[in-house]
Amino acid sequence: MLQGVIVENKILEKTYATHCELIVYRAAMAGAIELFEQAQHFPRFEHPLLSTQVIKSSRSVCANLAEAWAKRRYRKAFVARLNEVEAEAAETYTWIEIALSCQYLTPEVSRLLLNRYDTILGAVSRLIQNADSWVISS
Repeated sequence: MLQGVIVENKILEKTYATHCELIVYRAAMAGAIELFEQAQHFPRFEHPLLSTQVIKSSRSVCANLAEAWAKRRYRKAFVARLNEVEAEAAETYTWIEIALSCQYLTPEVSRLLLNRYDTILGAVSRLIQNADSWVISS
């Protein structure tokens, strides 16, 4: 599938064979892995609460991006799944803020993670705004 990527107001054409090639997907996967590793150091009593939630929501960002990619034949289904990605990324952002407030994450690690999820949220918003260029025409 040929897609246009805007770089400095120029459109660059790129072919994406799978969702794994999307920069936003790779960022989400890296965030999920980092959060999994960080959550291993949270206090034991947080495991059923914060640790599980931050791991689930970060992984859900990745899974929903994959599902959105698979639903590109139908604009409404594609956008609906991207809305789920936004919701899960926003939830993950909140769990990171809570972990920082509880001092389970260092300010440096939190800043990197929060920046990553800000970037993911922005990228997904742009995907939604430009959904027509990503939908597979029949």
